[in-house]
Amino acid sequence: MVGRKVGIVGAGFVGATAAYSLTMVGTCHEVVLYDIAPDVAKGKAIDIGQSTNYSPKGTIVTAAEDASGLKDCDIVVITAGVPRRSEMTRADLLMINAKIMKDVVGNIQKYSPNAIILCVSNPLDVMTYVVHKMTGWDRNRIVGMAGALDGARMSYQIHQKVGYGSGQTRAMVLGDHGQNMIPCPEISAVGGVPLEQVISKKDMEDIIARTKEGGSEIVKYLGTSAYYAPGRAVSVMVEAILDDSRIVMPSSVLLDGEYGYKDVTVGVPVVLGANGVEKIIELDLNEETKAKFKASVDSIQEGIDILNENNFFD
Repeated sequence: MVGRKVGIVGAGFVGATAAYSLTMVGTCHEVVLYDIAPDVAKGKAIDIGQSTNYSPKGTIVTAAEDASGLKDCDIVVITAGVPRRSEMTRADLLMINAKIMKDVVGNIQKYSPNAIILCVSNPLDVMTYVVHKMTGWDRNRIVGMAGALDGARMSYQIHQKVGYGSGQTRAMVLGDHGQNMIPCPEISAVGGVPLEQVISKKDMEDIIARTKEGGSEIVKYLGTSAYYAPGRAVSVMVEAILDDSRIVMPSSVLLDGEYGYKDVTVGVPVVLGANGVEKIIELDLNEETKAKFKASVDSIQEGIDILNENNFFD
């Protein structure tokens, strides 16, 4: 990929942290921040740009004055959207963020028609589906960032229990990026040692519960959503695509018969490489996990149905 240019739509905490992480690692040649508030994007681009003096490579960090600044990106990360407020119904939030997504995707199609899109906006799985429907692109070019974050949160909880293997923990989380996510301790490991051989069933249950509450726990203390772990998860996925490293990462992708489902986006393990989603890995799920996976798919389908009922895709 000549130039290795990454556009980030939404210069809030997650978008800016992703940009900072990419520049610190030196993954790409150029990062462009684009936001509905141009001054915010400009200020953060200057701040991050000044930090690159101490990074391994001289990444160029700029702010787009308008959507044309997203021209010729190899990857575009979408973090734009509004959080749910107390007076909003789920349908309200879905429609607002889907409309934002429609505008953003139109700009990406115009200025970076060959890009791979990494969707981070919530509700994650439904917004990833919206990107698919708006673009009509091959499904390998659109991927939702969920499992990279949820897996990192699960790994953190495992380390809290065992007290060793930091950086060696590999955790697998399937399903939606929400309350129906499915942490899978039976296929998780510490330093290659199966998790079930180093912790008790009770500890496993606690890890599962804490992983599901990972985001809300941070909100409780900060009063706002997490951004360091999500930002780093974004950069890891971007790195895998730009470097064609073909790592296995649970991600939200459009299924076409895999796991018995079609035309729905949900988190499953995939291989990430130069073409985006290089392969969807189909796990042999036991009956209990199949039931949980169905509940997860059903919850995502409910969101898609709301958009259809409101004629969003017409």
